[in-house]
Amino acid sequence: MVEIVSSIEAVAGFKAAGVHCGLKKDDRLDLALIVSDCSCAAAGVFTTNQLQAAPVRYDQKLLRRGSASVRAVIVNTGSANACTGPQGDENARATAQYVAERVGCTADEVLVLSTGVIGTQLPMDKIRAGIAQAAGALGDNWQAAAQAIMTTDTRPKLASVTVTDAGGVYQIAGITKGAGMIAPNMATMLGVIVTDAALSPSQAQAALSAGVAVSYNQIVVDGDMSPNDTVLLLANGASGVKPDVDVFQQALTALCERLAQAIVRDGEGATKFIALEVRRASDDAAARKIAHTIATSALVKTAFYGSDANWGRIIAAAGRSGVPFDPSRAQLQMASAVNGRRQAVLLFNAGVPADYSEALAAAIIGAPDVQVTLDCGLGSGEATVWTCDLSHDYVTINGAYRT
Repeated sequence: MVEIVSSIEAVAGFKAAGVHCGLKKDDRLDLALIVSDCSCAAAGVFTTNQLQAAPVRYDQKLLRRGSASVRAVIVNTGSANACTGPQGDENARATAQYVAERVGCTADEVLVLSTGVIGTQLPMDKIRAGIAQAAGALGDNWQAAAQAIMTTDTRPKLASVTVTDAGGVYQIAGITKGAGMIAPNMATMLGVIVTDAALSPSQAQAALSAGVAVSYNQIVVDGDMSPNDTVLLLANGASGVKPDVDVFQQALTALCERLAQAIVRDGEGATKFIALEVRRASDDAAARKIAHTIATSALVKTAFYGSDANWGRIIAAAGRSGVPFDPSRAQLQMASAVNGRRQAVLLFNAGVPADYSEALAAAIIGAPDVQVTLDCGLGSGEATVWTCDLSHDYVTINGAYRT
């Protein structure tokens, strides 16, 4: 069992900075820079939205080179640099070039991330000045970097883990952002993970893809998907440790889960964190489909906000998921901590309501962390999705996001 902590002290060979350069209307930090002292094996997982932002296309092109090495990652807020045409592509390239000039590498060793409003061009004068400022502030400033990539997030999201295996001791650490426009399949959501372990590009990509599949791709806030979603992994080998692949995978996956869950817990307007587990579906793909359908249902999410144990909405969502589901073989249970003690209630069983206490059900669903378990009774398929409720504040935040 690895121990994840919600902080980053230092990762050998890496430096980070977060600065304010005028991309946000107030004085909040708005541009982050992460730099490695030496070349890194790099991997990325990107949005599956067919509308892809300029930095996504830029990064994918760089990483398609099998021998790609990376020295730096730059992240701007304020503008997503999506739907910005040829000028947006040029601005992504220019951003990389500005970083390269400041940190002493080539432009094709710099990955670029953007988050913010779709359809706005990057203010390149501010970007260039911000990069110069960030390059001068590089150090173990991970908290500032995590703050600088926030948009509607209410708090920075960062985590790290120290891993010991037969080869020695190494670190894995990451920062992430996201609170709205979040759905599975790399749904706006960014993550940068670094490690001082030594990996090949293929090892890094395999590990990241596997970790993202059961973490970032298993979260839902609102069911939307950004054109900018990206998670990167950089491995510089500064620790000198060539890790056991299985041990590294376990630690990386645990780190990704912590970061992904932090996004849901900070969902726009969210008051509840909901772990939704689907068991014994016909197969894993069916379990994921059922879980995602329930997690994105506005009716389900508003019932959670109102602390209304309206189990019918959950069963109805499962029934319309488009995969095999037989209510006569299903059971639905909820559990949470009530008055300091974990309690559970069976709400639905074999096609009919269970005999349960409405007061207990309301108390359970009223807790800030709720576990929902749907047993389909059909096969061995399993999936877990982390989601949140849908409150009035979500509408308020998104009704005025651009203006």
